[in-house]
Amino acid sequence: MQVMADITLSPDLTRNLLTACAITGFGAMELLTGRYQRTVRATGNDTRLELVMLLSLLAIAQPVAVLVTDALGGWLAPGYRGRLAGLPSWAMVVILLLGDDLTQYWWHRLSHSRLLWPLHRAHHSARYMSIRMTFRNNLFYYLMMPGLWIAGALLYLGIGGMVYALYMVVKLTVILGAHSSWRWDEPLYKVRALRPLVWVLERTISTPATHWAHHAITNHDGVGHYTGNFGNLLFFWDVLFGTAHITRRYPAEVGLIDDKLFGDEHWTHQILFPLLRSKRAHTALEIGAQAYVPSDEEDPRPS
Repeated sequence: MQVMADITLSPDLTRNLLTACAITGFGAMELLTGRYQRTVRATGNDTRLELVMLLSLLAIAQPVAVLVTDALGGWLAPGYRGRLAGLPSWAMVVILLLGDDLTQYWWHRLSHSRLLWPLHRAHHSARYMSIRMTFRNNLFYYLMMPGLWIAGALLYLGIGGMVYALYMVVKLTVILGAHSSWRWDEPLYKVRALRPLVWVLERTISTPATHWAHHAITNHDGVGHYTGNFGNLLFFWDVLFGTAHITRRYPAEVGLIDDKLFGDEHWTHQILFPLLRSKRAHTALEIGAQAYVPSDEEDPRPS
């Protein structure tokens, strides 16, 4: 008789398994609904950018932030290791929302300024929405992200274990869902009985309707809002700070008007700016550059 041993899932294994389930689930729905086949027109340049950036985030940015903060904590504040481990779970979640998600809102918002736009434009250069482009960004955008370093510090201080694992699963699930080509929120708007719930939901977390608006190629259609809707897990930050735009509609086109007019930037330039510099006309991959704005003679609306 074979004896089945009890298997205890570690926080890291739990996080990885549940995240894999979320990715698989959204990916399956993109395919089963046909949304991926109909809307995603990715080039080899897109694929290389997204794949290399995902691997760089997992292998470089996240480990560096955790290892460096742990080393600095052990050197500068050895007596504080694990100091917050005894906090109740709800308090840990509140600290994570403030230290990770709120700071990411402000980092994202700042990334739409001249100061950081060249490091963030890669995320907006995709001409489609899909889970595949969720982590599409410049390497230094992540290496400099305050939330990653704060999360590393919080892990050192003892806010970890299953609380952090489940927090990250929830956050990644919401972010994946907001980028997914499967618009999971769309059917909810048609059910009258769900209106009160949906009203609260769309003001609490990021949804496809609100986040797609952030990726719109133009603000001129009344749907697009690339100057707001910055929230990652919580859309509530946009509501609180006045950057929310809720229409329950989806933009006709996403992406960047300069890529449409002048061609895509090479994936290496998008990932490794400022180490690699673009020579494309009207490039925004320059220090202090801003998003391209067409002249009055050029119609910025989708064709």
